[in-house]
Amino acid sequence: MKSNQTLGGTRLVIGASRGIGLALARAQLARPEVTTLVATHRAGSRLDGLRELGAQWPDKLLTAPLDVTDPRDLAELGSLAREFDGGFDLVIHAAGILHEGAMGPEKSLARCEADQLIKLFEVNSIAPLMTAQALLPAQPRKKRFVFAALSAMVGSIGDNRLGGWYGYRASKAALNQFIRTLSNECRVSHPQAAVVVLHPGTTDTALTRPFQRNIDPQRLYTPEQTAVRLLRVIDGLKPADSGHFFNWDGSEIPW
Repeated sequence: MKSNQTLGGTRLVIGASRGIGLALARAQLARPEVTTLVATHRAGSRLDGLRELGAQWPDKLLTAPLDVTDPRDLAELGSLAREFDGGFDLVIHAAGILHEGAMGPEKSLARCEADQLIKLFEVNSIAPLMTAQALLPAQPRKKRFVFAALSAMVGSIGDNRLGGWYGYRASKAALNQFIRTLSNECRVSHPQAAVVVLHPGTTDTALTRPFQRNIDPQRLYTPEQTAVRLLRVIDGLKPADSGHFFNWDGSEIPW
């Protein structure tokens, strides 16, 4: 997986108010080839990090509130994409949910609740696909671009040996299938696109913090480390890589 072409400078990060998304925004803003970066955030999110980036790169950064499960917000995002000549060169969908309030990973079948499973699928699976649906009309058919959604190793059915975490595993597996299916369509509609899912590795964020007790500190990475590694993988993507599931080190993960 090696590309000699540099992606263009109009970028979008979905879910950029904290964690990996914020680090991905910061790392790209520091690059000279990036001219405009749109960073979305949930309404009501703490925006300290994005404000800091805006103060540092006021001419590059645009921020926008976005509920990834709201069709009206996604329609507005699609309208924003059409304001750029050629849409976006890189879209990274970094929004996701594992736990929220009383909702947490299910350790057994008895802990599964339908409303919580639906919530996980809405955010982790359906939202990235609907984001692509909103954005693709703004993408020229022959344009080279990357659409990357952050998945997780636990979304690999072939790698599932421990069980548990029913909703998160299944929602990420569904995301993987959605992206694989989308990539097949894009091979015809947008043949220069690379549509992929990425596993960021275990990163020290609010999402993983309650579950870090048994993690080897040498395998727990900062958001900044993760952002650098993910962008390295993205930089190397070419159209032939579309429809694949890549680890943070560029190796391929079985579906």
